[in-house]
Amino acid sequence: MTDDSGVDVRANLAAVKQRVAEAAKADGRAPDDVTLVAVSKTHGRERIEAAITAGQSVFGENRVQEAEAKWPALKEAWPEVRLHLIGPLQRNKVRRAVRLFDVIETVESLRLAAALAEVMDETGLRPDLFIQVNTGEEKQKAGVLPLEADALIRACVEDMALPVRGLMCIPPVDEEPALHFALLREIARRNGLAGLSMGMSEDYTTAIRFGATVVRVGSAIFGARPSVGD
Repeated sequence: MTDDSGVDVRANLAAVKQRVAEAAKADGRAPDDVTLVAVSKTHGRERIEAAITAGQSVFGENRVQEAEAKWPALKEAWPEVRLHLIGPLQRNKVRRAVRLFDVIETVESLRLAAALAEVMDETGLRPDLFIQVNTGEEKQKAGVLPLEADALIRACVEDMALPVRGLMCIPPVDEEPALHFALLREIARRNGLAGLSMGMSEDYTTAIRFGATVVRVGSAIFGARPSVGD
């Protein structure tokens, strides 16, 4: 069933889940080994509810403020839903993020990690964390540089005892993503981390082939994002 803009979220979601399952099987894994994060940033309640009622339970948002406006009521209605923060996190919003999100995928510095550790100790809330690696070393993009990733991972896990579950990356748009997925996989392997959040609407099947345990898919499920606030 399409909404007023002609987007059929249920059909789109079914198609993405089928492709995830096929890619996982081709990689010798079960479909449940890959978590599909439906990226709902800028999309309203109607499309999100369509996805939830179609069986989707994991969603991703880029901004704390936008998520705060949408998700408390949705989580109250559907307590089983889990929410990932997949956009940059400012230190002055750490407390709000820890209270709202089940997973924070964008830990990129010691200062942010320390702020998270302080809030987690104070509140007792411990969302799972992923460390974002800037595999393309792009100046405009968030994430720790690959050569500095090992030190940050050790500090987070050993010094701060943070619940780091894996690594996340966003490859440059004009480069072969497989190279970046392979790099992230190697950094995770040598640090004993099982989680790999990599792959979006254009390349998630490739990411699964390189071991992704989390893929973040937005437009392939919800259609094009509204231009406002992108």
